[in-house]
Amino acid sequence: MAEADIAYVATAGAAGLALALSAWAARLRGRLAVRNRVAESDLAAALVDLADRDGALAAFEDVRLALTPDGRTKRLGAPQAWKALTLDLARVDEHEHDPGLVVLDAVRLAAGPRLDALIDQGEAFDAVLEGSGGAWSVEGRSSAGAAWLRLSRLGLVGTAAESGLGLLADSYPAPTWITDAAGRLAWANKAWLTEMKADSVDQAREKGLSFDRGADAIVAEAGRTNQHQDGFRWTTGGGRRRAWRIVAEPVQGGAGAVLAFALDMTEAEETRDTLRRHVEAHDETLNHLADAVAIFGPSKRLAFHNTAFQTLFNIDPAWLDERPTHAELLDRLRQRRLLPEVIDYAGWKANELDFYGASAAAPDDSWSLPDGRTLRVVRQPHPLGGVLLLFSDITDELKLRSRFNAQIQVQTATLDKLNDAVAVFGSDGRLRLHNEAFDAFWGVTGEALDAAGDFDAVAALCQSTMPDPALWLGLKARVADPDPESRVPIAGEGKTTDGRIASWQTRPLPDGATLVAFADVTARRGLEQALAAKAQALEESTALKREFVGSVSYELRTPLTTIVGYSELLEMQADLPERSRQHAGAIRIAASQLASSIDDVLDMAQIDAGEMELQLGDVRVCDLLDAAGERVQARIEARGASLKIHCPDGLRPIRADAQRVGQALDHLLDHAARAVSEGGAVTLTAEVTSSEVRIRVEDTGRGIPYHLQAHVFDRFVRRERGGPGVGLALVKALVELHGGWAEVESEPGKGATFILHLPLEAAVVAAAPELRLGVASGE
Repeated sequence: MAEADIAYVATAGAAGLALALSAWAARLRGRLAVRNRVAESDLAAALVDLADRDGALAAFEDVRLALTPDGRTKRLGAPQAWKALTLDLARVDEHEHDPGLVVLDAVRLAAGPRLDALIDQGEAFDAVLEGSGGAWSVEGRSSAGAAWLRLSRLGLVGTAAESGLGLLADSYPAPTWITDAAGRLAWANKAWLTEMKADSVDQAREKGLSFDRGADAIVAEAGRTNQHQDGFRWTTGGGRRRAWRIVAEPVQGGAGAVLAFALDMTEAEETRDTLRRHVEAHDETLNHLADAVAIFGPSKRLAFHNTAFQTLFNIDPAWLDERPTHAELLDRLRQRRLLPEVIDYAGWKANELDFYGASAAAPDDSWSLPDGRTLRVVRQPHPLGGVLLLFSDITDELKLRSRFNAQIQVQTATLDKLNDAVAVFGSDGRLRLHNEAFDAFWGVTGEALDAAGDFDAVAALCQSTMPDPALWLGLKARVADPDPESRVPIAGEGKTTDGRIASWQTRPLPDGATLVAFADVTARRGLEQALAAKAQALEESTALKREFVGSVSYELRTPLTTIVGYSELLEMQADLPERSRQHAGAIRIAASQLASSIDDVLDMAQIDAGEMELQLGDVRVCDLLDAAGERVQARIEARGASLKIHCPDGLRPIRADAQRVGQALDHLLDHAARAVSEGGAVTLTAEVTSSEVRIRVEDTGRGIPYHLQAHVFDRFVRRERGGPGVGLALVKALVELHGGWAEVESEPGKGATFILHLPLEAAVVAAAPELRLGVASGE
């Protein structure tokens, strides 16, 4: 190759190398520029992060100190915090001494070997530095080959909040708080804030909240004397009273701070109060008992006695209040003759006092006192030690028991004399007692019944005489069933195998027992059947008599009508002699009277049969009296007497049957016309009350004898003049149909007064007697 070629190649190679180097340099410069920008960005972020960390350290009153093995220090934290720390620990200016060395010396004095263990081996520790202005917390930790110390002011809040005990106190359910030397609130846990209804301690400080003035006084006293204080307070809040035990404890090294606790004692106080009230109620209850109660304590002295005890033995209450011993009480009772009279009093007294060592209640005892009283004595150990004595005056009880036993014997003897077979079964179904008639009725002996015992066995003995299973099942249900609805009286009848008719009945007794009685009613049933047959025959006879009377009355009416008609024709004959005309008139009057009597008999028969119906309407009583007076006036005046009618103006109509009331008045006026004599008078009067109208028919005749007045309204009674009649009986029946009644007032020789009591409105039942049959039968 020529030199020119070699030069050309060398030049070309150099140029290519230069280009390659330029390209590589450009690329390197680009990379360096990127790295420079990243480094600048990281530096800016690190500076920002460092500023944030410095700000975070400066925001709190704590400092950090880094230690190296060669003894050099590095400080972190706000200068103000370092200044406060050094002044609190050494009281020197930071320019005169290295603050890190001042703090290191103080920590070395407080921690000792633990500081060396942290530097050499990385062992963590905690300590407290006491300064002139307060305490400082020291935390030693190892990180990245360096030892670090963190110092923070251990103030009152820090004591509670930054230590494990602070977390415990904050979660403590009882209100807890700390006051500084001036008595102001420095810290409080959640329970205190909840009780005070505050969100934070700062808010509580701003509002000046205080748990209680009395509690503040206790806390202030603890701070003043630097000694433990304890007190009790009641507070009111949330609608209830609460009891608190206030405990105040000075904080050691706390420069006058006091730690206070409020322990809720409400439940304990309420329990104590409840117990006190229970004791008072117990004593009050014992005081209201009729039995005498005395309680002696373990020292054998009287601890309690109720009013009945003092009354029973009539002992001076002042002497009992001195709490005498049991032995002294027995001696006092013996002096007053209020103990049983025994020969060996010393031995009897020793036995009484020996009961203090017993572990179970002694059997009941009875004391017969010289004054005639009998006491039941109960002794039992008291749960709190000592003896409980109960005295009951059973004198009356013994008398009642004696009377009861005598009464039982009388009842037993009475039952034995009864003809009915009687047995009494208890609520448990066992046979309690039976009389002799019961043994004879069933044909069994008393020993067999006593051996049988219960109802089933007794029924088995009796079923041979009356084999009716339904009867015995029904009786057992009444005897053994405790249901009150089943314990009702029942009765029935049955036949025995020997042909007797037996009636039985049960009666529940007040004590739960049941009485069962059997009676032989064979003769009674035969007599009842005979009486029923006779009653039926009498009823048939009565019906036949009524039918006979009706038939005869109707048969008599026809010829009487003929007689009356022909007598009237004879009276109308012009050529008839006067004497014959008088005879015909007498015949007509007699026939008319007989026809009227027959009508009365028919009306009575109709009333007796319940077939008469009243035609009710509005009746003017005054008009009714006037009409009746007109019908009888001529007869009364013919006897030389006078008729007077008195009816009040404005008398309102009554609801009645005018025809039947007029018929009753006609009978009474007819009776008065026959009774009145010459110069006499018949008075017809009407009176009205709030519920009835009274019609009085009064005459001045001969009157009615006293022995006949009670029977004047009876039918077919023989009168003084004439034979048996039904006039006055019909009057009474007609008035009673209206729901009223009739009476008579008479004094012999001075006339008689008949009074009709008519209701203002006749009752439907009285007006229609046949309706009463339906009412009575339940239709």
